[in-house]
Amino acid sequence: MLAAHQQSIRLLQGVLVASVALPALLFAYACWQGYNTTQAVAARQIAQSRDVLNEHALKVFEAVDRSIAETNEIIRDMSDAQIAENAAKLHARLKKLADESSQIKSLWIFDRTGHALVNSLDDPSPPIDFSDRDYFKSHVARDIGTFVGSVLRPRPPYGGAPFFGVSHRRTSADGSFTGVIQASVLPEYFEGFYAKIGREPGSYYSLIREDGLLLARYPKLDRNTWLAPQGDLIKAMRAKPDEGTVSLVSKIDGLERTVSYLKLPNLPLYVVAGRDAAAVRAEWLAQVQGHLMFGLPSTAVLIVVIALALGRTRKLYDEERRRQAAEEALKQSQRLEALGQLTGGVAHDFNNLLMVIGGSAKKLKRSEQDPKQLRSLEMIDLAVQKAESLTKKLLSFSRRRTLLPQVIDLTSSIDSLRGVLAQSVTGDIALEFDLPRQMIAVKVDPSELEIALLNLTLNARDAMPDGGKITFSLRRVHAINGGLPANLRGEFAAISVTDSGEGIPAAIRERIFEPFFTTKAVDKGTGLGLSQVFGFVNQSQGAVTVHSETGHGARFNMYLPVSAEMPVVRAPATDTASANLEHARVLLVEDNPDVGTIAADYLEQCGCSVVRADNAEIAIETLNRRNDIDLVFSDIAMPGMSGLELGRLVRDHYPEIPVVLASGYSDKAARAVEEGFLLLEKPYSLDAMRRSLSDLAVRKST
Repeated sequence: MLAAHQQSIRLLQGVLVASVALPALLFAYACWQGYNTTQAVAARQIAQSRDVLNEHALKVFEAVDRSIAETNEIIRDMSDAQIAENAAKLHARLKKLADESSQIKSLWIFDRTGHALVNSLDDPSPPIDFSDRDYFKSHVARDIGTFVGSVLRPRPPYGGAPFFGVSHRRTSADGSFTGVIQASVLPEYFEGFYAKIGREPGSYYSLIREDGLLLARYPKLDRNTWLAPQGDLIKAMRAKPDEGTVSLVSKIDGLERTVSYLKLPNLPLYVVAGRDAAAVRAEWLAQVQGHLMFGLPSTAVLIVVIALALGRTRKLYDEERRRQAAEEALKQSQRLEALGQLTGGVAHDFNNLLMVIGGSAKKLKRSEQDPKQLRSLEMIDLAVQKAESLTKKLLSFSRRRTLLPQVIDLTSSIDSLRGVLAQSVTGDIALEFDLPRQMIAVKVDPSELEIALLNLTLNARDAMPDGGKITFSLRRVHAINGGLPANLRGEFAAISVTDSGEGIPAAIRERIFEPFFTTKAVDKGTGLGLSQVFGFVNQSQGAVTVHSETGHGARFNMYLPVSAEMPVVRAPATDTASANLEHARVLLVEDNPDVGTIAADYLEQCGCSVVRADNAEIAIETLNRRNDIDLVFSDIAMPGMSGLELGRLVRDHYPEIPVVLASGYSDKAARAVEEGFLLLEKPYSLDAMRRSLSDLAVRKST
C-alpha cells in the first residue's frame, strides 16, 4: 500500500516538473536579461548623478572663493588697526556678502593671533581666541591655498547649524602671515540639494575630503564621521585619484552600494554618488513580478492545477496515515486501559493473598521457637513486603492508586530519604542536600512524594553516565516575591533537584512530562517517571517546571502549597490503642474468610472482641439486632453492597459508631477518603491497624 502511494505521488511530481521546466528556463533567461539591464541603467544613473554633484559643488566653492577673494580685496592695503577702525563698515560689507550666498553662514577676518577683527554676524567681534580652529592654524606655518576644514559646532555665544570652514591666508607685502579670511559653509546646504535630487530609491550622495572626512551626506548622518583608511572607497581613491567606480559594503550603515567618485579641481574634495544594491535589486524584482503577473498566466494556472492535484493526493494519503496512527493510538490506549483494569483487579485479589500470607507468617512467628523456622518466616515476611511494594507500583502505573494526603514536615521528610535516594544511584554520583533548619509543612501523600523524588533521581542518574552530582534543595517562595509559575498564588515550598548531566534538548523539553514519552532505550524506561511527578504535583495543587541547557545539566522545581496546619506527631500506637479500645466490640465485615481471619486476629491483638459478618447485608442485620457494637471495620470491595455504601448507612443511622474501611484496590477508595472515612490500605499489618485504631480513638475523643 505504501509503495503504491509513493509511486502515484512520484508520477504527479514528474508531471509537475515537466510542466514547470520549460517555462522556468524561459523565465530564468528573462530574469537574467532584466538583471543586466537594471544594473546598466543604475550605473548610468549613478554616473549622471555624480556629474550633477560635481557641477553643483564647483559652483558652490567658486561662489565661496569669490566671497573670500572680494573680502581680501576690500582689506588688501589695510592694517589690522585700520580694519579695527573700520569694523562697522566692514561688518556691513561682510554681512551683505554672506546674505547674498545661501551656502555661506558667515564670513570672518582674523588677525595673526586668531582673534576676530570683523565678522558678518555682529559688531564688534567678541574677544574670543579662534587660533585652535583647523581653518586658522592650518595657515600659520605656510601658504597652502584654499583650506577646507572639518565640520564644527559654533562656539558660544554663537549658535545655529554646524559648518565647515573654507579659508585663505592673509599675507603682508613681504609675504609674512598676518591672519586668515574664513567662510563658514553649511553642510545642510549640500544635504538639502542632495535630498532634492535623490528621487531614486536607495540614492546615496556625499561630499568627502580626500583624507576620508565626510562633510555632507545623504542619507543624513552624524557630523565628523571618518571613512576607514583601509575601506574600499579610500583604497580606490588612492589607486585612482581622479575618478572611479567601486562596489562596497559601508562600514557606517552596513549597506551594500555601488558608488562613483570624482575629485573637484584644485580642491581636496570628492563628490560621491551611488545607489543601494538592495534598491537596484528591488527594481529588478519588480520587473520579475511583472513577468510573473503578465507573462506566465497560463503556466501558473497549469502549475496550480497540478499542484492542487498533488496536494489533494498527499492530503488523502496523510489522512489515511493519521487515521491509521489514530487507530494504533486507540488500540494502545485500549491495551493500557485493559492493563489498568487487569492490574487493579489482580491487585485487589493479590493484596488479599499477601495479607493472608503475611498475617499467617506473623502469627506463626509468635509461637515458633525454632531459629530455622523463624528465619523462613522472616523470609516470607520480607517477600510479602516486596510484593506489597510491587503492587503499589503497578497501581501507580495504572493510575489507580488513591492518594492519601496528610500534613508532613517537608524538611524532615526529604532528610529521611537520604539513604533511599543514595541507594538508587551509582557510586560515582554524589548527592548534596541543601535543606533549611526550620519546618515547612505541606499536605501531600508521603509515598507519592517519595516516588516523585526517586523518579527525578533516577532520571538524573541516567543523564550522568560518567558520574556527577545531584543537588536537592528546599526553600519557601511566595508569589509576591516572584520565582513562581504564573498560575500559582500564595506561599509554596520549592523542591529543586539539580544534576550536572547532559541536559535536555530544547526540541523535546516541552514533551518530557507526556505519559510514555521517553528518549531511553526500550528496555531502559517506561516514560512514566516524569508523568508521575507531573500528576502528583498537580494533584497536590502545585506545579513542576524544568530549566535546562544541553551540556549544562537540568533543574526540576516542584512547587507544593505550604499548609497552615501543623504536622501530626504520632504517639506510640500500642499504648494509645490499648487505653482507648480495650474491650471494644468490633463488627468485622469481610467477604474473604481467610482475610477475615487475619483481620480478626489483628483486632484481638489490639484488645478488641470481634463479631464477624460476611457481607454488608449481614452487617446491617447485626447492627439492627445488637446495640453493643463499638466499631465497624469493613472491606470496601464486596459483592452486593460495597463497604462505602455500608459506611454511609452506618453514619446516617448509627452516627455514634465509627467506621474504618479497608481496600486493596477500589475506585471507591478516593471517594471514601473525600467523605472523611478512615481508610486502611491492604495488605495492612498489625502496626498499621493499631495506628488506624489509634487515630480513630483520637478522633472519637475529640
